[in-house]
Amino acid sequence: MKEHFSKKELIETITPIIENTAMRLGLIPIEIAFEKENNRNFLRIFIYSFSHVVTHLDCEKISRSLGDLLDELIPYKYYLEVSSPGLDRKFKSNKEYIIFNNHNVIIKLKNSIDNISEKTLEAKLINYLENKGIVVLYNSDEIFIPMEKIQYTKLNDKIEINKNKGDNND
Repeated sequence: MKEHFSKKELIETITPIIENTAMRLGLIPIEIAFEKENNRNFLRIFIYSFSHVVTHLDCEKISRSLGDLLDELIPYKYYLEVSSPGLDRKFKSNKEYIIFNNHNVIIKLKNSIDNISEKTLEAKLINYLENKGIVVLYNSDEIFIPMEKIQYTKLNDKIEINKNKGDNND
């Protein structure tokens, strides 16, 4: 067994295992990060589900399913943290624009675009054009936003979560 891994090598090695395990449980890992804080190593996995709000039980299932496998692959002590991304989490990768297609989002712009003076938009994500930008439905108009104009994007799925709880907002 290799005694030293770079973070990149480690993530490349464990990502397929994490993705396969999550997929078997009906979940999607949207972020996998290996970080060092206060001389401790943390493996953080953020999971999402299209069918339900992620619960502690989902996080526990992932942790138990991965624990022994990861212990064999990671050659030093680490702490495993599995959680949902939460509504206030900003997108950290372009992969999230694909995963959250057709979801409501909040987009903070670096500067205004076209005829829109607002810098914060509540819109529906319609499409992601790889490394070019996104298309959103904003005030009944489809708008293209170049990636370089986006400061951050985050989910605005309060409506969908309420629907999952049985509310009818139609």
